[in-house]
Amino acid sequence: MTVQLSGLWSPCPKISTHFIQCRNSPGPNPKLSRAKTALSATASLSSPTPTIKIVGGKTSTWRENESVNGEFEDETDWANMDADLYYWTRGLRPVQWYPGHIAKTEKELKEQLKLMDVVIEVRDARIPLSTTHPQMDLWLGNRKRILVLNREDMISTADRNAWAMYFSRQGTKVVFSNGQLGMGTMKLGRLAKSLAAGVNVKRRAKGLLPRSVRAGIVGYPNVGKSSLINRLLKRRMCPAAPRPGVTRELKWVRFGKDLELLDSPGILPMRISDQAAAIKLAICDDIGERSYDVTDVAAILVQMLAKHPTVVRKALENRYKVDLDGQCGKILIDKLALRLFNGDLHQAAFRVLSDFRKGKFGWVALERPPR
Repeated sequence: MTVQLSGLWSPCPKISTHFIQCRNSPGPNPKLSRAKTALSATASLSSPTPTIKIVGGKTSTWRENESVNGEFEDETDWANMDADLYYWTRGLRPVQWYPGHIAKTEKELKEQLKLMDVVIEVRDARIPLSTTHPQMDLWLGNRKRILVLNREDMISTADRNAWAMYFSRQGTKVVFSNGQLGMGTMKLGRLAKSLAAGVNVKRRAKGLLPRSVRAGIVGYPNVGKSSLINRLLKRRMCPAAPRPGVTRELKWVRFGKDLELLDSPGILPMRISDQAAAIKLAICDDIGERSYDVTDVAAILVQMLAKHPTVVRKALENRYKVDLDGQCGKILIDKLALRLFNGDLHQAAFRVLSDFRKGKFGWVALERPPR
């Protein structure tokens, strides 16, 4: 089987057995027509049917992501992208990751939460909704909570303002932080102490001596919990690395004389029912790599970026020097593999994911507050 690229015939690389369903923009698309023609010609040369499948979608309101200034944002765009993502994930292998240490941690953490004066929940600022545990509200009950949106350096000012307003309306205390550089950590420490100040007032009224405020830091894997603690302490007390699953046990550390912090491993639900959220976790490296197919996830990322309100598809084409025919991510991954990696789809897919995680496409959030 062969694929025709720019008038040349090249061997076709190994293609995933999954189907990435790509929604088409309304109206005829000459680039998409050429892609279909090339694939039809390919199919006639051998009996197997190509596994790249381009089909229509449910929504047809996508605009070309260009404007006079090269940027625009519209709530309709975000709503449509969410709808598209749910459509693209149908038929893919479910993304699930629940290693043994998480089950043990969840049980221990529930017991430790009873001792907390305040709970600090850390989320990924790029996907705040996808990085909250569905049982978190039930576990915390009426305990005071501080929400930390980490990696604020990876989202735009508009994204930050939108989320700040959203959580403010809900009455939730929010701190934006950058755990790598320490931005927001001192504000977090002061806020934790102020929220729990009433603890020692009650103790004195009972004739008890004051004690340190106890704050637990919880959240999904690889959202930056340990990095925040290390920045608060100004020394490396907790192991931290840019991959999920590094912290594997609960650990208490002291911050000054009046604050104790509990570092905990990332916790995930035993089964992730929202596969659109699971794909976002994979894209942002907030779930173990063994849980997903790298090629599928990278293809969906390409499709999201091609229709993203702040990225525009030309940014992808200019970076990788290939045409994004029909906005189908699988085709771009195939072309990139042929161009740079001798047909290795896994390397091409990993390059795209790595570029996104390193911010090569700019400040890009994958979620906005629901309307």
